[in-house]
Amino acid sequence: MATATATIITMITDAHLLRLQAWLSPAFPVGAFGYSHGLETVIQAGALADAEAVSAWIAGLVEFGSGWTDAVLFAAAWAAARGGGGLAEVAELAAALPPSLERRRETLGQGEAFLVAARAWGPTPIAGEVAYPVAVGAVCGAAGVALRPALAAFLQAFAANLVSVAVRLVPLGQTQGIAVIAGLEPLLLATAERAAASTLDDLGACALASDIASMRHETLPSRIFIS
Repeated sequence: MATATATIITMITDAHLLRLQAWLSPAFPVGAFGYSHGLETVIQAGALADAEAVSAWIAGLVEFGSGWTDAVLFAAAWAAARGGGGLAEVAELAAALPPSLERRRETLGQGEAFLVAARAWGPTPIAGEVAYPVAVGAVCGAAGVALRPALAAFLQAFAANLVSVAVRLVPLGQTQGIAVIAGLEPLLLATAERAAASTLDDLGACALASDIASMRHETLPSRIFIS
């Protein structure tokens, strides 16, 4: 299996910066606003009642949970699309990893929607139901977007979407939500740096509370989000 370290591009052009801003914008039509990644379950249980708790939860996901796993898959897909090969195998692995039905639907639904929308920039290196980090990583790799800034932008979008869930459900004020995102910035950059040098051997997560929350979300009597 090709590794993300084989052909790392370190510089980002203005055109690539614009693409990242478009592809990872909340307005890009992947439906991210409809998914809480299990956060709705935890908030309903009263476990996340303030900005500090929300920040700690998201930080755990980025460093030890699904955020890290997605970053590793992103890097592997990026390298495969750059000519390393094995993109279909990375996609197959990513589709098998989600710990719950809703999380699987979340990543595959967003990935497929991303690939459809990204065709505005030309053919994509993969199509169909593809996990979201694989879809974005592959498109960034094929377009020659530098890996580290692409990973940082991807992780920031991941965190920002979860913060938006907390703003709506906790509820947090907009100012508090922005402060959470700002506070997470060093961790997001450090995780992007670590993931850029990763291989699929580095896959692994330890965020069981989040995984269980995503399973319990399926049976919540009242819910706003799809996951």
